[in-house]
Amino acid sequence: MSDSIAKSFEHTRDNAFLLKHVTLLINKTELEKAPDGPKIVLASMASLEVGFSHDIFVEWAADSKNLVLFTERGQFATLARMLQSDPPPKAVKVTMSKRIPLVGEELAAYEEEQNRKRKEEALKATLAKEEESKASLGAELATGDPMIIDANIKQPSLNASGLQPGAFRDVLIDGFVPPPSSVGPMFPFYDNSSEWDDFGEVINPDDFVIKDEDMDQASTLVDGDLNGKLDEGSASLILDTTPSKVVSSEQTVHVKCSLIYMDFEGRSDGSSIKKILGHVSPLKLVLVHGSAEATEHLKQHCLKSVCPHVYAPQIEESIDVTSDLCAYKVQLSEKLMSNVLFKKLGDYEIAWVDAEVGKTESGTLSLLPLSTPPPPHKTVLVGDIKMADFKQFLASKGIQVEFAGGGALRCGEYVTLRKVGDSSQKGGGNIQQILLEGPLTEEYYKIRDHLYSQFYSL
Repeated sequence: MSDSIAKSFEHTRDNAFLLKHVTLLINKTELEKAPDGPKIVLASMASLEVGFSHDIFVEWAADSKNLVLFTERGQFATLARMLQSDPPPKAVKVTMSKRIPLVGEELAAYEEEQNRKRKEEALKATLAKEEESKASLGAELATGDPMIIDANIKQPSLNASGLQPGAFRDVLIDGFVPPPSSVGPMFPFYDNSSEWDDFGEVINPDDFVIKDEDMDQASTLVDGDLNGKLDEGSASLILDTTPSKVVSSEQTVHVKCSLIYMDFEGRSDGSSIKKILGHVSPLKLVLVHGSAEATEHLKQHCLKSVCPHVYAPQIEESIDVTSDLCAYKVQLSEKLMSNVLFKKLGDYEIAWVDAEVGKTESGTLSLLPLSTPPPPHKTVLVGDIKMADFKQFLASKGIQVEFAGGGALRCGEYVTLRKVGDSSQKGGGNIQQILLEGPLTEEYYKIRDHLYSQFYSL
């Protein structure tokens, strides 16, 4: 979108997609109720294999006034790909599916299966309750609860009064299973003690996590309801609880409508891909998702002009494109580490190290101090300089400075500072050189010292 549309949405929440003369139809039923006249249907399923686009094509394909406009190539073995063939087919076979309610023997078998599942679930629930009651009884007996009466102890007073051990079972609430050794209905007591610390009660984070089922239900209620209307598929799944099945049949559709392909995929053509690969300059290249002829042509071009390692694997073929960089893991000895002088470079620390390679007792490589004096090496300047920032730095030091032609920096009367080379080389290497030109005067050395102060020297 343009900047004006984006700004209008940010400031006034003006939605550019709320069109005054366009009505949004969210299901096929509303499309059938729409008044007669030209219509445009935007099909999100470009393959035309399933969904409303599939049903609408079957109904509209026989009318020569209709047009099907493809904006991308259909996938192989799909209805859209068959219609995009040259020449287009006169007739195609499509599979029509619809859901019908179960009747007769199928309905009886379905209900019998559901009853069997319900009985199994009820039986499992009963067994689980019995196991829980036995476990709770064992725990109570182990703790010596005085309210539990041992079943092995005879109680003549109970029998003498005419009360049976199970006389009070019918007064218990549903879901409560008393221990079998208890005389009367005794409800268990659980002491739900909470843990406390210096800040209060200890909370369990899992109690505040929204479950996936709740998220799915909430998203269904929010996304499925559009202007107070539910999609047909969602409404049928939510409201229709009648047992049903899907019946498929094959149908021949005579294609009399116009078929046009207009490339809106946003893919690059052959020449553009070659130019892009030339600018990227990859070390290795893998070519996938293309015809055999186009892949082979691009492979030969890349071998000549882009990189020497080009792979074009077949379907389900595995290739190994790893590189052996001959990297070794070394360990700095403590004696050498104590003599290294690190200098901070941004978020890192760097140092120049002259050492000998040896081995530790474990067999790993280790860097040891040199047995002989290290050879001298040239000073290395690490860092980068921006001409605009350096101009301000020199101006703060009281030196008259200004930009000259070609991006050079004129310092004082006779000294010129310029960058030579290209910083955007292949591999990301920076081979720029900084040239300081002018007579060897006091001003020249002063500016050079200021220049060196902008770098880290090793």
